[in-house]
Amino acid sequence: MTDTRAFLAARGLPPGDLRDLPDSAKRFPDGAHYRVEIPSTEGPRCLEAVLEEAERLDVLVHRVSQGSGAFLLTDAELDEYARMAAAARVEVSIFAQPFAAWTVSATARARSGGVVAGSVHGQDGIVNALDDIRRSAAHGFRSVLISDVGLLAAFGEARRDGLIPADMQAKVSVMLPVANPMTARVLVDLGADTLNLVTDLSPAQMAAIRAVTDVPLDVYLESTDDMGGFLRHYELPEIIRVAAPVYVKLGLANAPGLYPAGTHLEATAVALSRERVRRARLALELLGRSGYAPTTSERGAEGVALPVPRAVPAASA
Repeated sequence: MTDTRAFLAARGLPPGDLRDLPDSAKRFPDGAHYRVEIPSTEGPRCLEAVLEEAERLDVLVHRVSQGSGAFLLTDAELDEYARMAAAARVEVSIFAQPFAAWTVSATARARSGGVVAGSVHGQDGIVNALDDIRRSAAHGFRSVLISDVGLLAAFGEARRDGLIPADMQAKVSVMLPVANPMTARVLVDLGADTLNLVTDLSPAQMAAIRAVTDVPLDVYLESTDDMGGFLRHYELPEIIRVAAPVYVKLGLANAPGLYPAGTHLEATAVALSRERVRRARLALELLGRSGYAPTTSERGAEGVALPVPRAVPAASA
C-alpha cells in the first residue's frame, strides 16, 4: 500500500484516515469553530417553532434546512418563510426537488434502491430541479440543498452564467454521500459551498476530509432512523476540534417520517422542530461540561446565506 498512499499524498490528499486526530486550524469567516443547524424545518410554522424554542432554551440557531422543496410551498408560504428568516438573521436551505424517491421510479422503491433515491432522473428532471432552485431564488432564498452530482454541476454553471444569483450557496445533501476526501474535493470543484457528511464517519475520517477542503462540514450528532437512528452527542467536542468549521446538525431518532411534508402533518412537524432545538440545547450543555470551549457565531454572521425577501405587491382595494 506504500505506493498507493504516496500516489494520493502527491496529489494533496491524506495518505489515509488521520488517526492522530489533528486540530483543525480552519474556521468560519468570523473565526468561529461551529454553528448550529436544525434540519427538517418544513415551512413558516416550523421556523416559528424553532425560533421560539431557540429563544426559550438559549440556543443560537444559524441555519435551518427544509427537505420538501420549494414546489411544496405556496408563493405566500415561501414569502412568509423568507421574511421570517431574514428578520431573525437565520439561513434557510431549501431542497431542490424532485428526486427519484418521490417520482415514479420503481428502482428507488426497491429493497436495494435507496442508493438512487436522491438522484434526479432524466434531463427533464434536471430542468424541473433547476426551476425549483430558481423559484427559491426568486422568493429570496440564497441557499439550496442538492442531492445529485449532475444537478450540482448544472447549479455551478448556472450560478457562473447568471441564471441563478451569484450569491446563492449550494449545500450538498446527506443523500449525496460525502464519505472520503476525494469525493469532497470533486463536489467542491463542482460548486458545493458546504458538505453534508455521511452520518457514521469517525472523527479520523472527518479529519481526513477536513484536510482537503476549507468549506464547512455539516455533521449529524443525531440522525433519523432511516440514516442510522443513532445519537453521538458525546463526540461533539472531538468533532468540532478536528473538523471545524462545522455545522452541528440535530436530526431526531425514533421520530415519524415527514417527507414530503404538508399541512396534514403540520402539528407533528412543529413538535419535531421544537424537540430538535431541545436536542441542540442538550448537546451544547454537554459541550460546556467537556472543558473544551470552541467559539460559535452570531446569527447572520459572514457566510450565513440569509434570505433576501422579495417585495410583495400590496393587494388591490
